[in-house]
Amino acid sequence: MERCAQVLIKNPEEYIGRWGSIINSEKVFLELGCGKGKFTAETALTIPDALLVAVERVPDAMIIGMERAVNEGIENVRFIDMDVAKIMDVFSENEVDRIYINFCDPWPKKRNAKRRLTSPLFLQLYKKVLKPDGEIHFKTDNLPLFEYSLETFASCGFELSQITNDLHKDGICGIMTDYEKKFYEQGLKINRCVSINKK
Repeated sequence: MERCAQVLIKNPEEYIGRWGSIINSEKVFLELGCGKGKFTAETALTIPDALLVAVERVPDAMIIGMERAVNEGIENVRFIDMDVAKIMDVFSENEVDRIYINFCDPWPKKRNAKRRLTSPLFLQLYKKVLKPDGEIHFKTDNLPLFEYSLETFASCGFELSQITNDLHKDGICGIMTDYEKKFYEQGLKINRCVSINKK
């Protein structure tokens, strides 16, 4: 943790409304559940003019992601150890340009639906922090979760686009997470969509 201190934000609430100032950028991207940070590091390298803030609740996984960023000298990524439910304590309204949600816990039992990161409860929070026409990029290997999410995105006022049930059908498409790479090698199909925030 000490060696990676420059990419860890210990008091994220202090940056509310001014996240872009960290790298003097007007663009702020947010990744919810970054895991070991493969997607985080590779994505940050493709958006050098934007700050990518990665949220993760599992410290052991986040440390691996932080080490990746530090070892590769990536300057436009920061990490937060935080529950996604507290997003409004850390980001102001209309502050975020894009949110990535990759392979989140599907919480398959109906009684746990409100815990899904694409439940209406969470989507209302995302709508507030996202700019008008801001985007959510969502990927999952779980088809029931994907179908549920398409319904909740639409019912919460998001415009759906780029919907696919087999993202890598014609070869690898975009940056993969660690999980995604494993799923792809096992021949599992990846579902993906982009949801646009229509306020």
